[in-house]
Amino acid sequence: MMSMPNGAARTSRPVRLTQALVVACATALAGCSLFGKADKNPPAQLQPVTQTLTVKEAWRASVGKSGPYSLQPVAVGDKVYVSSHGGDVMALDATSGRTLWKVDTDVDLTTGPGSDGNVTAVAGEKGVVFAFDASGKQLWKKQINGEILSSPLVGHDLVVVRTTDTRVLGLDAQTGERRWIYQRAQTPLNLRAAMGMVFAGDGIVMGFPGGKLGVLAPSNGVLRWESTVSYPKGVSEIERLNDVTGLPMINGRQVCATTFQGRIACLELSNGQPQWGKDFSSPVGPAQDDVSLFAANENSVVYAFDRQNGNERWRNEQLRNRPLGMPLALGRSVVFGDFEGYLHFLSREDGKFVARVRAGSSPITAAPVVAGQTLVVQTRGGDVYGYIPE
Repeated sequence: MMSMPNGAARTSRPVRLTQALVVACATALAGCSLFGKADKNPPAQLQPVTQTLTVKEAWRASVGKSGPYSLQPVAVGDKVYVSSHGGDVMALDATSGRTLWKVDTDVDLTTGPGSDGNVTAVAGEKGVVFAFDASGKQLWKKQINGEILSSPLVGHDLVVVRTTDTRVLGLDAQTGERRWIYQRAQTPLNLRAAMGMVFAGDGIVMGFPGGKLGVLAPSNGVLRWESTVSYPKGVSEIERLNDVTGLPMINGRQVCATTFQGRIACLELSNGQPQWGKDFSSPVGPAQDDVSLFAANENSVVYAFDRQNGNERWRNEQLRNRPLGMPLALGRSVVFGDFEGYLHFLSREDGKFVARVRAGSSPITAAPVVAGQTLVVQTRGGDVYGYIPE
């Protein structure tokens, strides 16, 4: 089992050890089993794929290993921003893979970058946050008292960061000065995995431990609404783990999300009113298009659900027990990386394989991103690939 990042919740020793398993399974996705059944559930053997989608490698670069974290790249226009656990932050041209700028923070980083193209922010161990301008020049450095695992959210003249002790802070994008803070009660145990945030109009949508989804006002951090995606079940703290995973998906007036050991559900964006929900458990979160919501469950079975009513459109069990990373809906396919560095392209219409490529041999846990016309993938081993799907 891999070493865990510092800052684990202070719990009794039995819970802390089990929590380490939870974090390793949810963020490292290295093929472990939460309840010790890995040997009984070997990963599915990959079968040959009839390539009906051409995926060409355009370039590759290296940023450095992710260590015990899942460092999510971010795309803005035709640029992509990446980071490494060793402290490097890079801006790449997505067409050529050329390095536009690179900085060494001299701090072990714990998040991928957030960027709006003008300001790029990243967080490191012991809660230090850095911000850089469009040329890579450091704008500011801010010490936050807490561990940060989620990529900063940059926009509305803000850098929004969240700590694992459930605080959310809005920092001035140009100075780093704190504009507001939102604090909520801690849960007994959580995944300590990255929990995404996204702007939706004049609101910040984010998931919380305990199966909650909510919206904060960017101007002052006030909670506009909070709704329950799923409720904890079971007796033990481990059984009751029930955190929103991945990134909330926004489409028009609808927001959808998944939870670990809980549900997949869609709600009304304006007020959090539930539209539909189904029992489901995902450690990595969903992807979407205008018709479907795509997600892999904790056994790496991939599903497509109708966005309007939650009906199952299809499922694919051929990747069972091959721990899958965060997905991306791209063109006529949905893309998943796995623990051996493969990228699997499934048809959005019926779930059948349309292509497969291998981006090295390191796990792919972060979601692929699209920058311009290029699909960009970062592996945990530190390689960054640019692909052109045709």
